Amino acid sequence: MLQSRLQRHHGVVKSPAERLRVQLAIGLLVAVALPVIARANFMPQGILKYSTNFNSMIAVAIAVLLGIMLFRRFRNFPGVRAYEYVLPSFFTSYGLVTAVLLAFRFDYVVSVLLASLGLSIVTFFMLCYFGLRSTAYVFHVVPTGDISRLEGVGNVEWVHMREPTLPASPGSGIVVDLRADIDDEWERLLADAALEGIPVYHMKQLLESITGQLEIEHISENGLGSLAPNEGYGKLKQLSDVAAAIILLPLLLPLLAVVAIAIRLDSSGPVLFRQQRMGFRGKPFQVYKFRTMRTLPAGATSGDDERRRAMTQNEDYRITRVGKFLRRTRIDEIPQILNILRGEMSWIGPRPEAMSLSSWYQRELPFYSYRHVVKPGITGWAQVNQGHVAEIDDVHYKLCYDFYYIKYLSAWLDALILFRTVRTVITGSGSK
Repeated sequence: MLQSRLQRHHGVVKSPAERLRVQLAIGLLVAVALPVIARANFMPQGILKYSTNFNSMIAVAIAVLLGIMLFRRFRNFPGVRAYEYVLPSFFTSYGLVTAVLLAFRFDYVVSVLLASLGLSIVTFFMLCYFGLRSTAYVFHVVPTGDISRLEGVGNVEWVHMREPTLPASPGSGIVVDLRADIDDEWERLLADAALEGIPVYHMKQLLESITGQLEIEHISENGLGSLAPNEGYGKLKQLSDVAAAIILLPLLLPLLAVVAIAIRLDSSGPVLFRQQRMGFRGKPFQVYKFRTMRTLPAGATSGDDERRRAMTQNEDYRITRVGKFLRRTRIDEIPQILNILRGEMSWIGPRPEAMSLSSWYQRELPFYSYRHVVKPGITGWAQVNQGHVAEIDDVHYKLCYDFYYIKYLSAWLDALILFRTVRTVITGSGSK
């Protein structure tokens, strides 16, 4: 991914805290050696004397290595602030290791695991504070093509080149619109830059990597090589979706019952809201959600056409008191587990739109139907980055997030979306 290449970009003075070997050395020393040796009363031979000490040492070492791998992997994605993923990375790694210890009934010392987890979190928060702060990239822009698209992109300094000479500042990258006609003198500059080891980036790919959005202007630009994402991961994802739904549904039944009672007490009408939405490969399906709006009398309208009624407005008068809470916490989405079990949806994917809205967007936005190449999801890359929108301009902006998700569909990106969804649920951002 280009984002990882940007983080290795030699134009940015890299802090020692960003280097893998430094993170490994500090992590293993502070979060593995220190708690294990302390447990053995600072006597190295005590580590091997008892199996619990040895098992604990191996367990925390694996947890630290896995946590560092997760942490570094999440940082490769656009818009990620390092400190936000310290807790998710290490809670996940230590949770997985603990699950293995319990499953195979290995003896271990709980205090060592807890101390190691705490030290890992504190250590990497300190690394983030002192060495992994957000750094502004500096790029020199070749004056060809539609370079106006670069304006407004945050955390980047664009230096517009006036003549074809190599950048004087050490390690600065060069950005060029490779789709435009480039004069011979500028082409020679790009060749010289490559010989000097100065990175040259295609403007479109650079914007994609920085913003987390992908705009398809021509069908040949589809980086997947076809209009289908990774089939192997798609099948694995479908199995994991169904497995997670089967496990979670019984656990959520008490919550579902309480919510159903609250909805009936708050306003008249059915507990569940059913609506035809556009689904996988452009096939309509019926989505299930908790009802959060007042029901209209038969034959009545809200004064708008069908498309307008399908949109949720800011401070929409139709939303009930309970519905407002359900929307903010995303609890209203839980019944879509039924759609997952029926194979119509995934936990993570583009938001399924109402049929009237989908038809409108498809008429107005080129390649809109491409988002249906994957199953719609309860949450997704666009949802956690932008929230709910309905107007054409906002939907076009959000569509670029969907395209990015389809191109980079992977377990890593899904995990990042899952972590961001938890944060969104806690803060209630993006809801209407």
